[in-house]
Amino acid sequence: MKRYLLFASAFSLALSANAQQSGSLTAKDYEHAESFLSYNTEPLVEHGAVRPNWVGTDRFWYLSNSGSGKTFFLVDPIKNSRTPAFDQAKLAADLSRISGTSYTGDPLPFQTLNYSADGSTISFLVKGQRYAYDLKSQQLTKDTGNTDFDNSAVKPVLKRGNLEVLSPDGKSAAFIRDYNLWVRDLESKKETQLTTDGIKDFGYATDNAGWKHSEGPILRWSPDSKKIATFQQDQRNVSDMYLVSTNVGKPTLQAWKYPLPGDKDIVTIQRVIVNVEEPKVIRLQVAADPHRASLSDDISSSGTFDDVDWKADGSELAFLSTSRDHKQERFRIADAATGKVREVFEERVPTQYESGQGAINWRYLPKSKEVIWYSERDNWGHLYLYDAVTGKLKNQITKGDWVVTQLLKVDEKNRVLYFLAGGREAGNPYFSHLYKIGFDGKNLSSLSPEEGNHQISISPSGNYFVDSYSKPNVAPISVLRNMNGTLINTLEKADVSKLIAKGWKAPIPVALKAHDDKTDIYGLVFTPTKMDPKKRYPVVDYIYPGPQGGSVGSWSFSASRGDNQALAELGFIVVAIEGTSNPLRSKSFHDMSYGDMSTNTLPDQITAIRQLALKYPIDTTRVGIWGHSGGGFATAAAMFRYPDFFKVGISESGNHENRNYEDDWAERYDGLVANSNYEVQANQNYAKNLKGKLMLAHGMMDDNVPPSNTMLVVDALIKANKNFDLVVFPNSPHGYGAYGPYMMRRRWDYFVKNLLNAEAPKEYNWKGPASAGK
Repeated sequence: MKRYLLFASAFSLALSANAQQSGSLTAKDYEHAESFLSYNTEPLVEHGAVRPNWVGTDRFWYLSNSGSGKTFFLVDPIKNSRTPAFDQAKLAADLSRISGTSYTGDPLPFQTLNYSADGSTISFLVKGQRYAYDLKSQQLTKDTGNTDFDNSAVKPVLKRGNLEVLSPDGKSAAFIRDYNLWVRDLESKKETQLTTDGIKDFGYATDNAGWKHSEGPILRWSPDSKKIATFQQDQRNVSDMYLVSTNVGKPTLQAWKYPLPGDKDIVTIQRVIVNVEEPKVIRLQVAADPHRASLSDDISSSGTFDDVDWKADGSELAFLSTSRDHKQERFRIADAATGKVREVFEERVPTQYESGQGAINWRYLPKSKEVIWYSERDNWGHLYLYDAVTGKLKNQITKGDWVVTQLLKVDEKNRVLYFLAGGREAGNPYFSHLYKIGFDGKNLSSLSPEEGNHQISISPSGNYFVDSYSKPNVAPISVLRNMNGTLINTLEKADVSKLIAKGWKAPIPVALKAHDDKTDIYGLVFTPTKMDPKKRYPVVDYIYPGPQGGSVGSWSFSASRGDNQALAELGFIVVAIEGTSNPLRSKSFHDMSYGDMSTNTLPDQITAIRQLALKYPIDTTRVGIWGHSGGGFATAAAMFRYPDFFKVGISESGNHENRNYEDDWAERYDGLVANSNYEVQANQNYAKNLKGKLMLAHGMMDDNVPPSNTMLVVDALIKANKNFDLVVFPNSPHGYGAYGPYMMRRRWDYFVKNLLNAEAPKEYNWKGPASAGK
């Protein structure tokens, strides 16, 4: 009888819990949730973070959004002035008259906006047409391209998809034609061929990292615009990757070089210097380097050719050679005239070397014959000073249980460094602050004392910086300071009152313990804006396991973080937990998963959710998880390896089998195939353990993570006689593009049905833009 009563009582409670969550959500519920997506929330933030666009050396303009409209401001730090950049209403009227299309002053339809070298004229693009506006006479004309714009202030950076790289003096542009490097004189339009022996799969400056590739060149101009540092990329013996389109008739085959972990032949680069004026190719007298760099799994992730640094007069080129497994770095200096290379020093590490967090932090200082170097040799990312002649260490510059992330400015004259770092101040170690310190390691001082995450932009002159600081739950304040940290002006204080009036609330930052019950980890919690005190809520874990970044992403303020809050509005508590094995902490913290990425921070996710359940009304019997790319890998692993904890998972575009993903990624974080057990990490080997509801999704033209990764899991699930759901996107890349809104709607539906135990509205149509959620 007691056993029967106990069973009946438990059964009654289960029915009560199910009844509490069952029912139907309506289109109005989804529309309410949609109101928390970025295209609905961001316009409600007034006076947001300042993104300065520098004019000349010290002045800058920025766009401010306020209740009265969007205003362009021009700031002059020397005069301590902040004024409207121009008469927007008059400019709009003139633009309407000349273009034949009606425009208002708010907003102006600029595609680009540039100032002339003397600041007297602005130039902008509207629908592909360039216009020039004289700020003194307030006259607008169609620009013929003869205006003297300050191209010298434009950094010669490579952006993925750009087909040319501008020289520092703004007079020339380098580009690729038929696998060879050319240069175009921007005034005369004359084109000159710089190399002649480039061929298919052995071309100059070609851009192919396997997982990302473009037709643009990868190179670094010398400061005097007379030479180019680049390479001849050898992929002649590298294996191909294949994708096929979906269309009426025969599909189109896409094939390109895409080496995999363990391949005998990978892409290599033969380093060259091109003398533009002759032209002449000088080959550096070193063996070809693996297609590797010190920052990430690409050689142009910094926005230009990674790990090279010119002497000002173009006579020397310092560069870094990275081993295939990222365990060895060689610092070298080449004679630009002869190609002779001098070995300076090297660093070896047991796991993988990285030169910074989000930026390459080494610098060659030819005037003093020194090198600023970045190392984690004492378990923390710090700066060191080396003698560039002897290769000997002179002194450690920064030290302590905190991390230098980005070296922003080197003042050689005064021997002072300006850099971003995290973890030195009390509180959240992911908050970034600006510091300065002497080359000798003395006089360390903070230039951004306020608590929060500081986003810094230094003027071209190096005399001023704009600092926008915030927290995930505190809106930004933007200020202008000099390089001593003295406040010059408060530019903007964000106003989120309109957001709050719409019912918005910020995510909740949390501090927790990792699976070892010792290590501090951090995250964000998103709860419904209207909580029912009688309910316990299912939890959805948004995951990105890294190891090059985590689930939270930026720790600055954002009105919306993906669809986390929107999903919470449907009746979930959503969490984003920054697990161990990610950057911005100690070296040992980052290396926790080295050699086995399949851990995917999942033990941290589980223990964090259990800790959060002690404070928030979380039902730990209803845990969902989802993620994209590495998060897709982690989601499937969660469903297969912890099937009694994770009940519903949505795995998007996961790299489930790292032997089927590009070579540089896995060989960096797992080690070479010969030294690491890739087989035990592959998700398809655990598919038979699935107990819950799993949706897999992939784009069939994904040239980052090839769809075979998901198909291996599909095959294993079928062979194990498991039920699952599959969404494929024909002709879709890694990020789904136009299919993104559909995927988000299916994701909401899946969690509502299988985790909330409710019916979703049928085929909800988004009320916002076609790019909803992307």
